[in-house]
Amino acid sequence: MAISATQTTMRAILQDSYGEADVLRFGWIARPGIGDNEVLVRVHAAGLDRGTWHLMTGKPYLLRLAFGLRAPKNPVPGRDVAGTVEAVGSAVSKFSVGDEVYGVAPGSFAEYAVAREDKLARKPANLSFEQAAVVPVSALTAQDAVTVGRIGPGQHVLITGASGGVGSYAVQLAKAAGAEVTGVASTAKLDLVLALGADHVIDYTRDDFAESGNRYDVIIDIAGNPSLSRLRRALTATGTAVLTGGEEGGSLTGGMNRQLGSLILSLFVRQRLTMFINKERGSDLERLTDLIEAGKVTPSVDRTYPLEQVPDAMRHLEAGQVRGKVAITV
Repeated sequence: MAISATQTTMRAILQDSYGEADVLRFGWIARPGIGDNEVLVRVHAAGLDRGTWHLMTGKPYLLRLAFGLRAPKNPVPGRDVAGTVEAVGSAVSKFSVGDEVYGVAPGSFAEYAVAREDKLARKPANLSFEQAAVVPVSALTAQDAVTVGRIGPGQHVLITGASGGVGSYAVQLAKAAGAEVTGVASTAKLDLVLALGADHVIDYTRDDFAESGNRYDVIIDIAGNPSLSRLRRALTATGTAVLTGGEEGGSLTGGMNRQLGSLILSLFVRQRLTMFINKERGSDLERLTDLIEAGKVTPSVDRTYPLEQVPDAMRHLEAGQVRGKVAITV
Protein backbone atom coordinates (compact mmCIF):
# COMPACT_ATOMS: atom_id res chain seq x y z
CA MET A 1 0.00 0.00 0.00
CA ALA A 2 1.43 3.39 -0.99
CA ILE A 3 1.76 6.02 1.70
CA SER A 4 0.55 9.59 1.51
CA ALA A 5 2.80 12.64 1.53
CA THR A 6 1.67 13.49 5.07
CA GLN A 7 2.91 10.29 6.63
CA THR A 8 6.31 10.24 8.34
CA THR A 9 7.26 6.60 7.74
CA MET A 10 7.79 4.53 4.60
CA ARG A 11 8.28 0.95 3.48
CA ALA A 12 11.88 -0.03 2.86
CA ILE A 13 14.39 -2.84 2.70
CA LEU A 14 16.57 -2.65 5.81
CA GLN A 15 20.03 -4.00 6.60
CA ASP A 16 21.37 -4.05 10.17
CA SER A 17 24.59 -5.98 9.51
CA TYR A 18 26.84 -7.24 6.73
CA GLY A 19 26.28 -10.69 5.25
CA GLU A 20 24.39 -12.65 2.60
CA ALA A 21 20.88 -11.92 1.29
CA ASP A 22 19.33 -13.07 4.58
CA VAL A 23 20.49 -9.84 6.27
CA LEU A 24 17.99 -7.90 4.13
CA ARG A 25 14.53 -7.52 5.63
CA PHE A 26 11.36 -5.66 4.75
CA GLY A 27 10.16 -3.07 7.25
CA TRP A 28 9.24 0.51 8.02
CA ILE A 29 11.58 3.43 8.59
CA ALA A 30 11.31 7.18 9.01
CA ARG A 31 10.87 9.05 5.75
CA PRO A 32 14.10 11.00 5.05
CA GLY A 33 14.46 14.77 5.07
CA ILE A 34 16.41 16.78 2.51
CA GLY A 35 19.13 19.40 2.57
CA ASP A 36 19.40 22.58 0.51
CA ASN A 37 20.98 20.86 -2.51
CA GLU A 38 18.98 17.66 -2.31
CA VAL A 39 15.89 16.20 -3.95
CA LEU A 40 13.34 13.86 -2.38
CA VAL A 41 12.38 11.25 -4.98
CA ARG A 42 9.26 9.16 -4.74
CA VAL A 43 10.71 5.88 -5.97
CA HIS A 44 8.86 4.07 -8.75
CA ALA A 45 11.70 1.63 -9.44
CA ALA A 46 15.25 0.94 -8.34
CA GLY A 47 18.09 -0.94 -9.98
CA LEU A 48 20.16 -3.76 -8.50
CA ASP A 49 23.87 -3.38 -9.25
CA ARG A 50 26.96 -5.30 -8.18
CA GLY A 51 28.04 -2.44 -5.95
CA THR A 52 24.93 -2.93 -3.82
CA TRP A 53 25.93 -6.57 -3.39
CA HIS A 54 29.36 -5.47 -2.15
CA LEU A 55 27.73 -3.07 0.32
CA MET A 56 25.46 -5.88 1.53
CA THR A 57 28.33 -8.29 2.17
CA GLY A 58 30.77 -5.63 3.37
CA LYS A 59 33.43 -7.09 1.07
CA PRO A 60 36.10 -6.21 0.28
CA TYR A 61 36.60 -5.15 3.87
CA LEU A 62 38.38 -1.99 2.76
CA LEU A 63 35.08 -0.41 1.74
CA ARG A 64 33.84 -0.59 5.34
CA LEU A 65 36.16 2.32 6.16
CA ALA A 66 33.84 4.53 4.12
CA PHE A 67 30.47 2.83 4.60
CA GLY A 68 30.54 1.57 8.19
CA LEU A 69 32.86 -0.74 10.13
CA ARG A 70 30.31 -3.08 11.76
CA ALA A 71 27.18 -2.28 9.77
CA PRO A 72 26.22 0.05 6.90
CA LYS A 73 25.85 3.68 7.95
CA ASN A 74 22.80 3.85 5.69
CA PRO A 75 20.42 1.05 6.79
CA VAL A 76 18.60 1.14 3.43
CA PRO A 77 20.46 -0.44 0.48
CA GLY A 78 20.10 0.45 -3.19
CA ARG A 79 21.64 3.17 -5.36
CA ASP A 80 19.97 3.27 -8.79
CA VAL A 81 16.68 5.16 -8.77
CA ALA A 82 13.88 6.29 -11.08
CA GLY A 83 10.81 8.16 -9.89
CA THR A 84 9.11 11.51 -9.49
CA VAL A 85 10.28 14.53 -7.54
CA GLU A 86 8.36 14.82 -4.27
CA ALA A 87 10.21 17.82 -2.79
CA VAL A 88 13.29 19.95 -3.48
CA GLY A 89 15.76 21.77 -1.28
CA SER A 90 15.96 25.56 -1.22
CA ALA A 91 19.05 25.65 -3.47
CA VAL A 92 17.75 23.22 -6.10
CA SER A 93 17.12 24.88 -9.47
CA LYS A 94 17.09 22.06 -12.06
CA PHE A 95 14.08 20.11 -10.83
CA SER A 96 10.54 20.81 -9.65
CA VAL A 97 7.92 18.74 -7.84
CA GLY A 98 6.38 16.22 -10.24
CA ASP A 99 9.39 15.93 -12.58
CA GLU A 100 10.27 12.40 -13.71
CA VAL A 101 13.94 11.77 -12.91
CA TYR A 102 16.54 9.03 -12.68
CA GLY A 103 20.01 8.83 -11.19
CA VAL A 104 21.90 7.78 -8.09
CA ALA A 105 20.25 7.96 -4.66
CA PRO A 106 21.69 5.95 -1.75
CA GLY A 107 18.85 4.09 -0.07
CA SER A 108 16.72 3.60 -3.17
CA PHE A 109 15.18 0.31 -1.98
CA ALA A 110 12.38 2.28 -0.33
CA GLU A 111 9.32 4.35 -1.15
CA TYR A 112 11.34 7.57 -0.94
CA ALA A 113 15.03 8.29 -1.42
CA VAL A 114 17.21 11.39 -1.25
CA ALA A 115 19.55 12.35 -4.09
CA ARG A 116 21.87 15.25 -4.59
CA GLU A 117 20.70 17.51 -7.38
CA ASP A 118 23.90 16.86 -9.36
CA LYS A 119 23.31 13.08 -9.27
CA LEU A 120 20.00 13.23 -11.15
CA ALA A 121 18.80 13.83 -14.71
CA ARG A 122 15.41 13.88 -16.37
CA LYS A 123 14.14 10.40 -17.18
CA PRO A 124 14.40 9.43 -20.86
CA ALA A 125 10.98 9.89 -22.42
CA ASN A 126 11.09 6.53 -24.19
CA LEU A 127 11.83 4.43 -21.08
CA SER A 128 9.58 3.04 -18.39
CA PHE A 129 10.56 3.67 -14.79
CA GLU A 130 11.79 0.07 -14.56
CA GLN A 131 14.01 0.50 -17.62
CA ALA A 132 15.31 3.87 -16.44
CA ALA A 133 16.12 2.52 -12.98
CA VAL A 134 18.68 0.03 -14.32
CA VAL A 135 20.65 2.66 -16.23
CA PRO A 136 22.51 5.04 -13.90
CA VAL A 137 25.26 3.20 -12.01
CA SER A 138 26.07 0.58 -14.65
CA ALA A 139 25.74 2.77 -17.72
CA LEU A 140 27.75 5.59 -16.16
CA THR A 141 30.50 3.10 -15.34
CA ALA A 142 30.45 1.79 -18.90
CA GLN A 143 30.50 5.32 -20.29
CA ASP A 144 33.55 6.18 -18.19
CA ALA A 145 35.28 2.99 -19.33
CA VAL A 146 34.71 3.84 -23.00
CA THR A 147 35.93 7.39 -22.41
CA VAL A 148 39.04 6.34 -20.47
CA GLY A 149 39.75 3.71 -23.12
CA ARG A 150 39.63 6.45 -25.79
CA ILE A 151 37.52 4.19 -27.98
CA GLY A 152 36.89 5.53 -31.46
CA PRO A 153 35.90 4.54 -35.00
CA GLY A 154 37.54 1.47 -36.48
CA GLN A 155 39.12 0.21 -33.28
CA HIS A 156 38.92 -3.44 -32.30
CA VAL A 157 37.51 -3.64 -28.78
CA LEU A 158 37.15 -6.64 -26.46
CA ILE A 159 34.70 -6.48 -23.55
CA THR A 160 34.76 -9.13 -20.84
CA GLY A 161 31.61 -9.61 -18.78
CA ALA A 162 29.69 -8.35 -21.80
CA SER A 163 26.31 -9.74 -20.71
CA GLY A 164 26.27 -8.14 -17.26
CA GLY A 165 25.09 -4.78 -16.00
CA VAL A 166 28.11 -2.70 -17.01
CA GLY A 167 29.02 -4.93 -19.95
CA SER A 168 25.62 -4.69 -21.62
CA TYR A 169 26.04 -0.91 -21.79
CA ALA A 170 29.74 -1.03 -22.69
CA VAL A 171 28.96 -3.08 -25.79
CA GLN A 172 26.38 -0.53 -26.98
CA LEU A 173 28.49 2.52 -26.13
CA ALA A 174 31.57 1.11 -27.87
CA LYS A 175 29.44 0.41 -30.95
CA ALA A 176 28.02 3.93 -30.79
CA ALA A 177 31.62 5.19 -30.78
CA GLY A 178 32.27 3.34 -34.05
CA ALA A 179 34.28 0.38 -32.76
CA GLU A 180 34.24 -3.26 -33.85
CA VAL A 181 33.22 -5.06 -30.68
CA THR A 182 33.88 -8.58 -29.41
CA GLY A 183 31.98 -9.57 -26.28
CA VAL A 184 33.00 -12.32 -23.86
CA ALA A 185 30.21 -14.16 -22.03
CA SER A 186 28.94 -17.61 -21.09
CA THR A 187 27.19 -19.90 -23.56
CA ALA A 188 23.66 -19.07 -22.38
CA LYS A 189 24.22 -15.32 -22.76
CA LEU A 190 25.94 -15.07 -26.14
CA ASP A 191 22.62 -14.36 -27.87
CA LEU A 192 22.07 -11.34 -25.62
CA VAL A 193 25.53 -9.94 -26.40
CA LEU A 194 24.88 -10.27 -30.13
CA ALA A 195 21.46 -8.65 -29.73
CA LEU A 196 23.15 -5.72 -28.00
CA GLY A 197 25.16 -5.12 -31.16
CA ALA A 198 28.43 -6.99 -30.68
CA ASP A 199 30.11 -7.97 -33.93
CA HIS A 200 31.70 -11.09 -32.46
CA VAL A 201 31.32 -13.17 -29.30
CA ILE A 202 33.62 -15.48 -27.35
CA ASP A 203 32.25 -18.22 -25.10
CA TYR A 204 34.61 -18.14 -22.12
CA THR A 205 33.56 -21.66 -21.09
CA ARG A 206 35.11 -22.97 -24.30
CA ASP A 207 37.66 -20.47 -25.57
CA ASP A 208 40.33 -18.25 -24.04
CA PHE A 209 40.42 -14.78 -25.58
CA ALA A 210 44.11 -14.49 -24.69
CA GLU A 211 44.98 -17.58 -26.73
CA SER A 212 42.86 -16.85 -29.82
CA GLY A 213 45.62 -15.01 -31.67
CA ASN A 214 43.43 -11.91 -32.04
CA ARG A 215 44.80 -8.59 -30.78
CA TYR A 216 42.66 -5.70 -29.63
CA ASP A 217 43.24 -1.97 -29.50
CA VAL A 218 41.20 -1.71 -26.29
CA ILE A 219 40.06 -4.24 -23.70
CA ILE A 220 37.43 -3.24 -21.16
CA ASP A 221 37.76 -5.82 -18.40
CA ILE A 222 34.57 -5.96 -16.39
CA ALA A 223 34.74 -9.63 -15.41
CA GLY A 224 37.64 -8.80 -13.10
CA ASN A 225 39.30 -12.21 -13.36
CA PRO A 226 41.96 -12.18 -16.13
CA SER A 227 45.54 -11.72 -15.01
CA LEU A 228 47.42 -8.69 -16.33
CA SER A 229 49.61 -11.01 -18.40
CA ARG A 230 46.57 -12.48 -20.15
CA LEU A 231 45.16 -9.03 -20.87
CA ARG A 232 48.50 -7.90 -22.27
CA ARG A 233 48.72 -10.95 -24.57
CA ALA A 234 45.39 -9.99 -26.13
CA LEU A 235 46.38 -6.34 -26.65
CA THR A 236 48.17 -4.78 -29.57
CA ALA A 237 51.70 -3.52 -28.86
CA THR A 238 50.36 -0.12 -27.81
CA GLY A 239 46.84 -1.15 -26.83
CA THR A 240 44.86 -0.08 -23.77
CA ALA A 241 43.30 -2.21 -21.04
CA VAL A 242 40.70 -0.55 -18.81
CA LEU A 243 40.11 -2.46 -15.58
CA THR A 244 36.75 -1.73 -13.99
CA GLY A 245 35.68 -5.07 -12.51
CA GLY A 246 37.18 -6.93 -9.60
CA GLU A 247 35.52 -9.94 -7.98
CA GLU A 248 38.81 -11.69 -7.21
CA GLY A 249 41.74 -10.68 -5.04
CA GLY A 250 40.63 -11.66 -1.55
CA SER A 251 38.32 -10.28 1.10
CA LEU A 252 40.49 -7.36 2.20
CA THR A 253 41.02 -5.35 -0.98
CA GLY A 254 39.14 -7.31 -3.64
CA GLY A 255 40.22 -6.39 -7.15
CA MET A 256 42.04 -3.23 -6.10
CA ASN A 257 45.41 -5.03 -5.92
CA ARG A 258 45.18 -5.95 -9.59
CA GLN A 259 43.99 -2.48 -10.58
CA LEU A 260 46.74 -0.69 -8.68
CA GLY A 261 49.25 -3.19 -10.05
CA SER A 262 48.14 -2.32 -13.57
CA LEU A 263 48.92 1.36 -13.00
CA ILE A 264 52.42 0.52 -11.79
CA LEU A 265 53.12 -1.93 -14.61
CA SER A 266 51.88 0.60 -17.16
CA LEU A 267 54.85 2.84 -16.28
CA PHE A 268 57.26 0.25 -17.67
CA VAL A 269 55.53 -1.09 -20.79
CA ARG A 270 54.27 0.40 -24.05
CA GLN A 271 50.76 -0.83 -23.45
CA ARG A 272 48.45 1.39 -21.40
CA LEU A 273 46.92 -0.34 -18.38
CA THR A 274 44.54 1.87 -16.48
CA MET A 275 41.53 2.16 -14.17
CA PHE A 276 39.16 4.90 -13.04
CA ILE A 277 36.81 5.94 -10.25
CA ASN A 278 33.26 6.55 -11.44
CA LYS A 279 32.03 10.02 -10.46
CA GLU A 280 28.32 9.33 -11.20
CA ARG A 281 27.54 12.85 -12.38
CA GLY A 282 24.11 13.99 -13.52
CA SER A 283 25.73 15.81 -16.45
CA ASP A 284 27.13 12.50 -17.70
CA LEU A 285 23.71 10.93 -17.22
CA GLU A 286 22.27 13.61 -19.50
CA ARG A 287 24.63 12.44 -22.26
CA LEU A 288 23.27 8.93 -21.79
CA THR A 289 19.72 10.27 -21.95
CA ASP A 290 20.46 11.66 -25.41
CA LEU A 291 21.85 8.31 -26.60
CA ILE A 292 18.89 6.42 -25.14
CA GLU A 293 16.31 8.70 -26.74
CA ALA A 294 18.20 8.42 -30.04
CA GLY A 295 17.89 4.62 -29.87
CA LYS A 296 21.64 4.00 -29.61
CA VAL A 297 21.49 2.58 -26.07
CA THR A 298 18.73 0.36 -24.68
CA PRO A 299 18.57 -1.08 -21.15
CA SER A 300 18.40 -4.85 -20.88
CA VAL A 301 16.03 -5.75 -18.02
CA ASP A 302 16.40 -9.40 -17.06
CA ARG A 303 13.42 -9.39 -14.71
CA THR A 304 11.68 -7.29 -12.07
CA TYR A 305 10.99 -7.98 -8.40
CA PRO A 306 8.64 -6.16 -6.00
CA LEU A 307 10.28 -4.36 -3.08
CA GLU A 308 9.45 -7.13 -0.62
CA GLN A 309 11.40 -9.65 -2.73
CA VAL A 310 14.75 -7.82 -2.85
CA PRO A 311 16.47 -10.73 -1.03
CA ASP A 312 15.34 -13.06 -3.84
CA ALA A 313 16.59 -10.56 -6.42
CA MET A 314 19.96 -10.51 -4.69
CA ARG A 315 20.16 -14.30 -4.72
CA HIS A 316 19.39 -14.24 -8.45
CA LEU A 317 22.31 -11.83 -8.93
CA GLU A 318 24.63 -13.94 -6.77
CA ALA A 319 23.80 -17.03 -8.85
CA GLY A 320 25.20 -15.33 -11.96
CA GLN A 321 21.96 -15.77 -13.86
CA VAL A 322 21.22 -12.11 -14.65
CA ARG A 323 21.21 -11.07 -18.29
CA GLY A 324 21.76 -7.32 -18.16
CA LYS A 325 20.13 -5.82 -15.06
CA VAL A 326 17.41 -6.48 -12.46
CA ALA A 327 14.82 -3.85 -11.54
CA ILE A 328 13.01 -3.47 -8.22
CA THR A 329 9.48 -2.08 -8.45
CA VAL A 330 8.20 0.04 -5.58
